[in-house]
Amino acid sequence: MSQLTIEPELLKSDRRWVKICHKDELVPNLGVTAIINQQQIALYYLPNHEQTVYAIDNWDPIAKAYVMSRGIIGDQDGVLCIASPLLKQHFALATGQCIENPMFALRVWDTCWHNDELWINIEH
Repeated sequence: MSQLTIEPELLKSDRRWVKICHKDELVPNLGVTAIINQQQIALYYLPNHEQTVYAIDNWDPIAKAYVMSRGIIGDQDGVLCIASPLLKQHFALATGQCIENPMFALRVWDTCWHNDELWINIEH
């Protein structure tokens, strides 16, 4: 998914978009977990990248644990990814696809910024 630009009026009136946090609550280059509608979402704030925030499922489908927010951000053959802290598989941050095993993928969400507040689209 991607980071979008959305008109503030539409953002606040569209029930698909939920405010997650303020930029100050995110740690640059590290993951944090947000819980939305009982769904754990791993957020990665990468201020030096064109897309500054990625939102992916916190559930590691291979290790079967909620750990992805504690993974290591890196690059696999030019693909920005997160390595699972348990079994070290790499998942592309933009698509959620597992690089080593394409049978696995993480869910990803669109995000946007409004007045330094992070919003996420909870629908696909």
